[in-house]
Amino acid sequence: MTPPRPVCLYEDHALLVLLKPAGLLCVPGRGPDKQDCLSARAQAHWPDALVVHRLDMATSGLVLLARNKTAQAQLSQAFAQRQVHKRYSAIAAGALHTKGWQQIDAPLRCDWEQRPRQMVDPVAGKPSTTRYCVAPDQTGVPGACTRLWLEPITGRSHQLRVHLAHLGHPLVGDALYAPPRVQTLAPRLLLHAQSLGFAHPEHGKPLFFHSTADF
Repeated sequence: MTPPRPVCLYEDHALLVLLKPAGLLCVPGRGPDKQDCLSARAQAHWPDALVVHRLDMATSGLVLLARNKTAQAQLSQAFAQRQVHKRYSAIAAGALHTKGWQQIDAPLRCDWEQRPRQMVDPVAGKPSTTRYCVAPDQTGVPGACTRLWLEPITGRSHQLRVHLAHLGHPLVGDALYAPPRVQTLAPRLLLHAQSLGFAHPEHGKPLFFHSTADF
């Protein structure tokens, strides 16, 4: 049985921009029950699709895939060198009233005793930076919560989720880092990769993609 075709916002002979739903892995996990994933679905319809970056299973939004090894290497390098613009939409618990962009600098490492959780560790953690601001449109946001725009400068595992919890404003629906009362405010993690901007790996033309969150 052919897996469902992912929603595709853009395709050419070098790359794909797909929309990942919340609850779907980006790449296969361990065990037969974790083989359904965005990359497998993509390869069923575009056999040359190659992974460039990942989103957490619980996160929805834009994912970039390459269609040849050269494009994959160039796009991966662009991510590593922070040449890709990434912006997320999220709803955090609590009221934030900050003006303009703020920055969180909190080193992160794996919480080995509670894997896959990550944790802030000023001594052993790797440098981790997130920019955030209060989104101008707060329509539809639950009471005592705030819609934020988040921009990860570094790309640590679970970075946005851990940084917002560290700030005292865990993301709504976050089963790993939010207290039970915040987890139960939504049936899913309210975190969506809404914008991607990068240079095309072949001709260098700037590309920009946007996907509005459904929350």
